[in-house]
Amino acid sequence: MSIVVTTKDCTSLSDAELAELADLGMEHAPGCDIGYLSKEREEWVLVTDAREGAKLRGYSFCTLERIGGTPSLLVGLAFVDRTSKADAALKAIMADQFRRALLAFPDEDVLLGTMLCGPDAFRAFSGLEDVVPTEGHRPSGEERAWARRLAKRFGVESRLDDRSFVVEGDGSATRGLDFVSAKSSVPCMLFESLAAAKGDRLVAFGWAMAEDLAGGKLAR
Repeated sequence: MSIVVTTKDCTSLSDAELAELADLGMEHAPGCDIGYLSKEREEWVLVTDAREGAKLRGYSFCTLERIGGTPSLLVGLAFVDRTSKADAALKAIMADQFRRALLAFPDEDVLLGTMLCGPDAFRAFSGLEDVVPTEGHRPSGEERAWARRLAKRFGVESRLDDRSFVVEGDGSATRGLDFVSAKSSVPCMLFESLAAAKGDRLVAFGWAMAEDLAGGKLAR
């Protein structure tokens, strides 16, 4: 059965739907209960869910806005269920959000910014250009500045190391893109000392090029 995605305004997300989102990640993200998710509903503009039939397989809170004039797709809290359809669910969620980015910012490159819980979450950046950080890459001053801008937008600026792009957790629930691929995972040194359960996150961003958005490369 194929994955079907739906995106709507967070304001239309009911308490019953919030409870369904909370139930999905209960085992892997225990801090993201309905109380925490209700705050995310207030913080973000759009929420996308992915379903396989009647089964919820993943969700993502996001917003489309300009940061210092730069078109940006910001993904806050996102979780994909640990099933054989995990990769398909993530791809479908991101495709729908890129489609909306194209509608919001036609003919413009769009920055995708988020915080990652683990290395597999980098798959959300598939097809994007100039993804940062990467292993062995020394971030430029402008790239470090972008990490600070995003950390500020995510409310964690005081806990960011702008050289490693790591946000140090404080033990409380912390938003981020939580994804584990059903395919073989590739180890990444960027996450070697990162304790996701404690709330550590890796700030990451990349560029969706205007021609790729317009050509449908990222929206399918």
